[in-house]
Amino acid sequence: MSIWQHITTFFSAENYNLFVISIGSGILCFAAGAVGTFTYLRKRALIGDVISHAVLPGVAIAFMLSGVKNPFYFLIGAIFSGLLSIWIVDYVQAKSKLKPDAILALTLSVFFGVGIVLLTKIQHGGNSAQSGLDSFLFGKAASMNLFDVKLFSVIAIINVVSILVLLRGFSLISFDENYAKGLGFNVSVIKSLLALLTVITVAIGVQAVGVVLMAALLITPAAGARYLTNSIPKMLIFSGLFGFVSGWVGVFISYSGNGMPTGPWIVVVLSVIAFIAILFGKQRGVLARLKLRKANNIKINNENVLKDIYKLAEKGTQTISVKQLVDIEKHKPIPLISVLNRLEKLDYIDQIRGMIIINDKGRLAARDVIRKHRLWEIYLSKYFQLDPDHLHDDAEGIEHVITPEIEKHLIQLLDRPEKDPHESEIPY
Repeated sequence: MSIWQHITTFFSAENYNLFVISIGSGILCFAAGAVGTFTYLRKRALIGDVISHAVLPGVAIAFMLSGVKNPFYFLIGAIFSGLLSIWIVDYVQAKSKLKPDAILALTLSVFFGVGIVLLTKIQHGGNSAQSGLDSFLFGKAASMNLFDVKLFSVIAIINVVSILVLLRGFSLISFDENYAKGLGFNVSVIKSLLALLTVITVAIGVQAVGVVLMAALLITPAAGARYLTNSIPKMLIFSGLFGFVSGWVGVFISYSGNGMPTGPWIVVVLSVIAFIAILFGKQRGVLARLKLRKANNIKINNENVLKDIYKLAEKGTQTISVKQLVDIEKHKPIPLISVLNRLEKLDYIDQIRGMIIINDKGRLAARDVIRKHRLWEIYLSKYFQLDPDHLHDDAEGIEHVITPEIEKHLIQLLDRPEKDPHESEIPY
């Protein structure tokens, strides 16, 4: 079968089982991506891994008590076991001096170990109904049915409605719990509700992708979305969409690959999407940051050289040579020439026969940088009691990032000073 035939069959819904699996996987990944956003923002990425491993003993105990493979019993057991793991993590963290990562690792290991022991005991117990329980380890999305889809849909709706209602509370506790308390929010209740949503989502998801990969569904969409926006609502949308798309594409690849596992492919697709977002994100992406860093370096070099030219002109030198600039700050000739060419394009200087002349526009720009530099030196000297000999380097770094608003505030705070600690005039 050609790739086009695979695509046609997949999206035509002719194959009922395939349609159910794709819808269910998409909805599950959407729900996980949405609720996982706040887990990621709270810097508790490993808690998803803890919960996904902690649900295993709950599933095993539910089967041992009931003797049947009932999804409802499994869900109850998984939720109870997941909530217990979170409570243990929080309790030990509050009552001991262990580091959070150590507590998470210990809790994960203990619960998962207990789960494996219980599964082994069940397998040797002689109950024929135990067949297929090992799918909770690695997932078995291919066995998904209409009941699972309905369950996933209900959980997704609960997640979305809860997030919409409690968006402000979830957002506040993700960054500053004390501030949330100060505003009158019941932080304990909000944290408990978020934990419950997380546990329920993980509990229903392990049967599709397994305990090993469920943490990836929870955290990876949010990690990718974080690089696309600084807005929490937009981040929620991106995270949910990343999850939904990865669910569909993962199922398609699994279907096209003749028996290839669905859960791992969902995670692989999700990882690729997140990697693309991390690399090409418009606001926080790697390439965007490199571009911003390059632009900042260019700006700093331009302003530093322009300052040198201005200082030479202040001393009465009308035309300045490249050698004079090299002698001042030990600039490397090739970068310096590039900077001079940029300054000429910006119409800050004129270059005539190898000599440099600063114009009125360049003087204004240079005075602006020098003023910020000297204002910051006064601020450091007055409020931090720094020695005048230690002011220059600090001011040299900060002068390039002082905004007009900060500059205005400094002038007011310092009562419009005329000279800096070195008795140099401040140009206004």
